Amino acid sequence: MRQLDLSLYLVTDRECALGRDIVDIVEQAVQGGVTIVQLREKQCDTKQFYNIAVRLKECLKPYDVPLIINDRVDIALACDAQGVHIGQSDMPYQVVRRLLGPDKIIGLSVSNAQQLEYANTLDVDYIGLSPVFDTTTKKDTSKAIGIEGVRDFSRKSKHLSVGIGGINASNAEQVIHAGADGISLVSAIISADKPKLAAAELLNIVKQTKNNM
Repeated sequence: MRQLDLSLYLVTDRECALGRDIVDIVEQAVQGGVTIVQLREKQCDTKQFYNIAVRLKECLKPYDVPLIINDRVDIALACDAQGVHIGQSDMPYQVVRRLLGPDKIIGLSVSNAQQLEYANTLDVDYIGLSPVFDTTTKKDTSKAIGIEGVRDFSRKSKHLSVGIGGINASNAEQVIHAGADGISLVSAIISADKPKLAAAELLNIVKQTKNNM
């Protein structure tokens, strides 16, 4: 299993791209320090999703940044992505692992203590603590767990964790200080005028916070 760096985890959303090409934005963000990318597509058909995934995988290859596909195991298999991120209502982890094999990355969203306890019984590669703060980017989220939730879940989890939801430069330090291994963002980078600069600023916050802990 590859070593995962969840420090700066970018989730795509073309609605936040302000009409710009999502692959171009992602490449700029990776140049700024993004360590892992999740392709999340809820508004396009399978062929379009696949085509974007193929383009993004080729774009990320020179940077050695893993591509994670949100939900769609078929797309991940088709483009040979490095992994999949699944939610609580998606295909069961055991089935995903059987389909993808032992070497692919699988992440799982966790929103409450019961889900965390179950995640600890699984051999997932990381958990997404979701949502940390209320967010308008994703509509189907549970109640925000807050910084105290991040602290509690990170302490009890046997897996690496990344905070997701409403995170930006003003609160990223709190999330890392509470115990998350990384921060996951959408609009704070995708909607930024200069994605490379936004990513660099956020990664610097993560690194400085970890160094001071």
